[in-house]
Amino acid sequence: MKAELTWQEAKVQAQAMELEITALIPKDAAVSIDQKMKGVLLSCNKTQHNWNGSTTVMVADGTKIEPIVKAIEAHYRANGLNVSVDRNVNENYRIQIDPPAPGESYIDSEGLSPNEIRIASGSECFTLPEGIYPGGDF
Repeated sequence: MKAELTWQEAKVQAQAMELEITALIPKDAAVSIDQKMKGVLLSCNKTQHNWNGSTTVMVADGTKIEPIVKAIEAHYRANGLNVSVDRNVNENYRIQIDPPAPGESYIDSEGLSPNEIRIASGSECFTLPEGIYPGGDF
């Protein structure tokens, strides 16, 4: 039987996946990578939460972001993960990668600013220890 996942382990796993996705962005396109060190906990259900964070990659002027996001989509589809596609509020191509773990997902799209790719993460669900308040930064 698998040991219960801690929020710290969930955070480490989600941030590792953010960086795995970031590594698929062509090196000559990426200008900077900003992985947020703190995130928040959201409810999965009445007893469990997941850790949510993000990484932002600034790309060089003139970089076409949609083909990069589509290549990331193809990579994860080829590796057997469930990937859904839609358009964000700015009509930019957006993918959601859903690994099999409950609650875990990664959303990748052009960010709110030009030349920005944003990777939002949600970890696998876990149970907080008794007495830990889920509000605030984690």
